[in-house]
Amino acid sequence: MNKTLTNILSDIRFWIILFFVIRLIGITNPPLEISHNWRQTTVTMVARNFLEIDNTIFYPRVDFAGEKTGITGMEFPLFNYLIYLTSELFGYQHWYGRLINLLFSSLGIWFYYKLVKKYFNNKLAFNSSIILLFSIWFSFSRKIMPDTFSMSLVIVSIYYGYNYLYKKGTLNQSVNLLMYAILFCIGALSKLPSAYAVVLFTIPFFNFKISIQRKFVFAAVSIIGFLPVLFWYFYWFPYLIKTYNFFHFSMGKGLLEGAKEINSNLPLVFNQFYSNAIKYIGFIVFLYAIIQLFRKKEKKILYVFVLSFLSYLVIILKAGNIFIHHNYYIIPFVPIISLIAGYGITTIKIKKIGITLLMLIAFEGILNQQHDFYIKKNALVLLKLEEDLNKFSSPKDLILVNSNECPTPMYFSHRKGWLASNFQLKQKNYIKNLKENGLRYIVILKKKYGNDIDLNYKIVSNNKDYKIYLIY
Repeated sequence: MNKTLTNILSDIRFWIILFFVIRLIGITNPPLEISHNWRQTTVTMVARNFLEIDNTIFYPRVDFAGEKTGITGMEFPLFNYLIYLTSELFGYQHWYGRLINLLFSSLGIWFYYKLVKKYFNNKLAFNSSIILLFSIWFSFSRKIMPDTFSMSLVIVSIYYGYNYLYKKGTLNQSVNLLMYAILFCIGALSKLPSAYAVVLFTIPFFNFKISIQRKFVFAAVSIIGFLPVLFWYFYWFPYLIKTYNFFHFSMGKGLLEGAKEINSNLPLVFNQFYSNAIKYIGFIVFLYAIIQLFRKKEKKILYVFVLSFLSYLVIILKAGNIFIHHNYYIIPFVPIISLIAGYGITTIKIKKIGITLLMLIAFEGILNQQHDFYIKKNALVLLKLEEDLNKFSSPKDLILVNSNECPTPMYFSHRKGWLASNFQLKQKNYIKNLKENGLRYIVILKKKYGNDIDLNYKIVSNNKDYKIYLIY
């Protein structure tokens, strides 16, 4: 292998750009892939409502609150708002969030590399960044969800925060401090669990070479920067739920309750760390690295791991069953897992073995996530739902969809209304009560997202995938 090619392959920018381009495959797909279409459509409907109803960022609204406004407490909708702003410029499209997330998540990996390189070494930075690139981030960085978007902002903020504390970087130190404060604030606002990473700043605070004055200024700015996060999640979030009488997004539960749920489902909890985070080969390398860290007494990396884990454990316990059943809850901790696994690769003295392991981790990551690049044909039927409804109804008509709690069909109907199960539809007076609140049509999904059921109302549209009833 010639020197030029070696230099290219050892440059993390080559891999970030290459797999940015590869992940553009299917980037214009609607949010209808098998996993997490429901979560993506809660993002897109909020963005679309900013465009069509009210663009005030403090009042995010969903489409499945029935006759209510749909305004509710949720993570600060910065990601949704970027989709809205893009739509103002180019017209609304489902997929804008995919591209926005991919851009920010790729930038996050670049700054992750720079951060690890600056405070550890180049080899560890490269190995860890490659593992992160092909971890769960590989697919979630192109989903219309704020998880990798949020954590990427936090990673960039940590880079600038460390630059300020250690007087590093090419920027003026005041600029470093300002960049840290703003980026950490909006990153934590976009997804609160990402804020756990603030614990990493306890490490420089025990460094006596950093002046007390510098630490004090940093702490004061950190507190000021975190105030909007506290305001949003602990005042405005519950205020919106109480005022507009609609709850959907959870703020977690008590630590004891969450601990009981975690303790009752430990195999599924561990599954998050090996199967979901970096897959099996990567996790084996991670375990090997833990042994090496203790054997070689690598205190610096151990401090990062232990502090991060204890901090993230609070998030895990607060989430409880939510952490167990939603794989994206591991995303904020994956950069730490990747750091440790990357260290494991660096301890392997035979270079070819290390490279082979990185290739296997990458291959396994791609193989297990490639399905997210394609949409199954049976899901594409929802793309016709709005068109069919428009033939006889107004976009203002309230509808009901038998998709249980999944909002995806409601989003593609481009209407507002209720989500229900077939069991609920069979209950006496259920439909009658909703009719009094403005229910006009019922969409019965026969295959995807729901099961067929016959109702005693007039059918105005019927095909092999869904039928639509008119409620007199």
